[in-house]
Amino acid sequence: MKALALYLPQYHRIPENDEWWEEGYTEWTAVRRAESMYKGHIQPKVPLDGRYYDLVENGVETWTWQADLASKSGMYGFCIYHYWFNGKLLLEKPMEILRDNPQINTRYCICWANEPWARTWDGQNTSVLMEQIYGGEKDITDHFDYLLDFFKDPRYIKIDNKPVVNLYRSCNITYLDEMIKIWNEKAMANGFDGVYWVSALTSEKNDDRKELFDHYYYFEPGYTLKNDMDFWGRIQYLAQAEIRHLGNIFRKYKTVERRIDINILWESIVKRNPDSMISPGIVVSWDNTPRKKVRGTVIYNSTPESFRKVIEKLEGQYPENEFLYINAWNEWGEGTYLEPDEQFRYGYLEALEKVFGREK
Repeated sequence: MKALALYLPQYHRIPENDEWWEEGYTEWTAVRRAESMYKGHIQPKVPLDGRYYDLVENGVETWTWQADLASKSGMYGFCIYHYWFNGKLLLEKPMEILRDNPQINTRYCICWANEPWARTWDGQNTSVLMEQIYGGEKDITDHFDYLLDFFKDPRYIKIDNKPVVNLYRSCNITYLDEMIKIWNEKAMANGFDGVYWVSALTSEKNDDRKELFDHYYYFEPGYTLKNDMDFWGRIQYLAQAEIRHLGNIFRKYKTVERRIDINILWESIVKRNPDSMISPGIVVSWDNTPRKKVRGTVIYNSTPESFRKVIEKLEGQYPENEFLYINAWNEWGEGTYLEPDEQFRYGYLEALEKVFGREK
């Protein structure tokens, strides 16, 4: 298997976040302010040696450091979130820095995170800050033209001479058939054999138009929590959440209602029958209370050793050329990251190396 880690670029200032949230806002803002919400709840999460990096001010240095860590761990590459709103780009600078510095030794591809930005942080159309708008043929063409220099990068991940493009909410793209046709044609006109289209299977409505895609992948933990969790695990999760909800009605200091042992989630993922059309996904851990406070979800009990065991099981179930989508490299605000922190240091990267290091 080839480990592919999802990568969040929101570690630098942009004017939109300054306006919508506060001056100087980045992902680190919420991470630093996180608070423990119940006994045994470990917050805030602190990067090892206080490395609160900036992906623009220290972009080349940070990318080089991250690429080196990824390579040593045996990771195949990064799947970088890409934000495009009918010609409007957000958080594009880190990936442009990577493109413009070919000495940074890493592979990468994009995931178009095509959903609205909202104050709720969950992609629902409530208190929308940036609507996900889809244009017509010009927008389709402009979008491809922007990405073409990335596709031409030798480090960009390709399958069968096709640059890999992941779509987070493909069923929401109003012109998807036309987009696929135009992009494939333009890719072939530029020396490729088309585009390799991958659709994410998430907690929301999933795209069953299999004829449009080369592949799918499970986006975790959302897919399993919503669609495919062990029956008794789901009952336990929902019952305990309801009990905490009732308790919160009478508590002065509220607690996080939605909590689940990660081993229940991982067990459901490992039990799933492999499908040659779907890449597996795994989540390192989960705690989005830095963003959502008591409305968040905590998936607890993850350790580097337990993580190693579950990815080792998955590796034994899938062929060598299959990707494993890991959520995530650096989702600090959602409590799921491979990067070193003060609690486990390099533990998760070392776990990855024990499974994938020999495959480098």
